[in-house]
Amino acid sequence: MPHLLVVDDMPAICELIADIANDEGYTVATAGNIAQAQDEIRVLPPDVVLLDITLPDGDGMQFWEDMALRGAQVVFMTGQPTVDSAVSALRAGAADFLRKPISLRRLRGVLAGVKFPPIDEKNRADNCFAKLKGQSRALQLLRTHIEKVAPTTATVLLVGESGTGKEIAAEAIHLAGPRFDQPFVPVNCGAISPNLIESELFGHQKGSFTGADQAHQGYFDRAQGGTLFLDEITEMPAELQVRLLRVLESGYFTPVGGQQDRKADVRIIAATNRNPELAVSRGLLREDLFHRLSVFPLELPPLRDRDDDVILLAQHFLDELNASNHTAKHFAPDIADTLRRHPWPGNIRELRNYVYRNYILADNELSARLNPFEMVLAPQSGAEISVPLGMSLADANRQIILETLRQSDGIKKHAAQVLGISAKTLYNKLEEYGYKDEQDP
Repeated sequence: MPHLLVVDDMPAICELIADIANDEGYTVATAGNIAQAQDEIRVLPPDVVLLDITLPDGDGMQFWEDMALRGAQVVFMTGQPTVDSAVSALRAGAADFLRKPISLRRLRGVLAGVKFPPIDEKNRADNCFAKLKGQSRALQLLRTHIEKVAPTTATVLLVGESGTGKEIAAEAIHLAGPRFDQPFVPVNCGAISPNLIESELFGHQKGSFTGADQAHQGYFDRAQGGTLFLDEITEMPAELQVRLLRVLESGYFTPVGGQQDRKADVRIIAATNRNPELAVSRGLLREDLFHRLSVFPLELPPLRDRDDDVILLAQHFLDELNASNHTAKHFAPDIADTLRRHPWPGNIRELRNYVYRNYILADNELSARLNPFEMVLAPQSGAEISVPLGMSLADANRQIILETLRQSDGIKKHAAQVLGISAKTLYNKLEEYGYKDEQDP
């Protein structure tokens, strides 16, 4: 099923096009500006883009040229068509050109007439691992395991430290499997408010709760026919884990407020940065759900165990920065030893940030001395809190979280690392506690 991205600052136009495109067999995402379009492309690269030439935050044609989406086709839209704009659109590689107000018959004809190139199985196999960059033995073993499990229907549990690329590995499994041409939908379970996560996963009917002014399509619906990636599965509330287990066992789900079951034609890939057995023993993950998810567990190697992949990845990130900013900066000769010596507790994410910071600071040559690796203070050693017998688990968690934040001088990212949770989970907890930055924890 081809995927369409509609980029227009008028919601009514986006909604109209989405309805028609769904009838023509497309999955659809919409964006009101270039920034939102970039976010949507990172979530799921489109096969076709309907793109307004004039957007609130930039020029549509320039945005298209800068993105250089391989294999995607673009149809430009404009309310002020001229010969020059049409010629420019064709030069930019447009598959077609639509004039506003858009003729519905013309729109249907354009969507039905888009020609997609035949699938080259060899190129597809190569592209599955395009984002899994590295030559180390550990990464080669990971690729081998992905190739083995991808064609099956087995549920996969990815285990690895933060920043090791679990979402990239999940997408590789999706692309290497039979559902490669269907949606890949990533969901960060720790980034959704506990009060909304059930509605976000399964959707809800209009009027099912206060504020439900219209029906909402959940992630299971959006991933139909494809793959649903549940990241940070241990952050999912226990009561929702029961519902997820039921869906995995029965193959059906019910939207919030709904009466009729829907079939979940979805492959599940889950991930956690915790030790899953330890998470089970601590009550963060149901044991029955753990066994249902870990039909085929895969461990992602940390960067420190990937030999010289750290140098290859650092060069890749620098090449991307040079290409996007039209520069020719380079690493100092002695930086390779620095890259090898550092343990990289934040893994690939930390390495990317390190290269980016040094790129910003450097004139032409990136030196290891330009920027310290560690930029946060450690909490005071020996700090203790008192948890009285009989205190509820929720109150104890609140006390531990707020004290850890105070010991981290209010640096939320560092407090999250100390607590072993994601930053977004910490933000959700602080919002639940009514914590404000100006308050003392």
